[in-house]
Amino acid sequence: MHRIEHRACFGGWQDVYRHASETLGCTMDFAVYLPPQAEDRELPVLYWLSGLTCTEQNFITKAGAQRYAAEHGVILVAPDTSPRGEDVADAEGYDLGKGAGFYLNATRQPWAAHYRMHDYVVEELPALVQAHFPTNGLRAVSGHSMGGHGALVAALRNPGRYRSVSAFSPIVSPSKVPWGEKAFAAYLGEDREAWKAWDACELVKAAQEKLPLLVDQGGEDEFLDAQLRPQLLQAAAVAAGHPLQLRMRPGYDHSYYFVASFIGEHIAHHAAALHGEAKAHAGVAPHDPHDGCCGHL
Repeated sequence: MHRIEHRACFGGWQDVYRHASETLGCTMDFAVYLPPQAEDRELPVLYWLSGLTCTEQNFITKAGAQRYAAEHGVILVAPDTSPRGEDVADAEGYDLGKGAGFYLNATRQPWAAHYRMHDYVVEELPALVQAHFPTNGLRAVSGHSMGGHGALVAALRNPGRYRSVSAFSPIVSPSKVPWGEKAFAAYLGEDREAWKAWDACELVKAAQEKLPLLVDQGGEDEFLDAQLRPQLLQAAAVAAGHPLQLRMRPGYDHSYYFVASFIGEHIAHHAAALHGEAKAHAGVAPHDPHDGCCGHL
């Protein structure tokens, strides 16, 4: 692993690292923001998963998240969205192949050779972060669009691994929308039963852990009705008795202007859960991350 970018930012450092991934069988880049508090103590980590066509750069250059991470003392880690390299399978179009890993473990060739983004973001990358950065081992996960899907699925499939989860404009049920149907058919094959293991609406039904889900959705999102359909997650959560806060934001679209507008609230939400755990060990009651939030859809 070696550092390829190093920039001062809000009293801390915005870095990008490159390493050889055993899980993906290729070289990967990931971004790490170390807030100023990291100089003298271990901190929790918020993992951010980006959407279709993105790399680690979109979040660190457009979201303005470093300001809030510095305020709350949270490390930010943002991986790329798919495996990369000349020998990595790809496809025409933006919604399959490179830049569109969908944070799952592919089982169908030629994708299965490299496309294991779930294992990468849940296991390999956190192990690397734990080994090389001043983290206390506490984690949260968030993301946007395809990455919102990835964040929800990562939390629901791995009970106890994350202290909190949130998403912006997530693809809540990829099994039922064109983006997901195309990707799942390619990566997993035509058996729709196998798709359920990577669909948040299906996972909520049998979730072993009732980790509250926080979702923000723009009311003017151009993909709202065809690709995102947050009402499906709401219905699944209600049926399963799973805590969900789904906040519709009138006027906002699918862009990073939307993410930048509310990323501060999301980081505060995660910081309350992450630092609340430390306070709980010290005998201090943790803050409820939902206090003062907007109502349900």
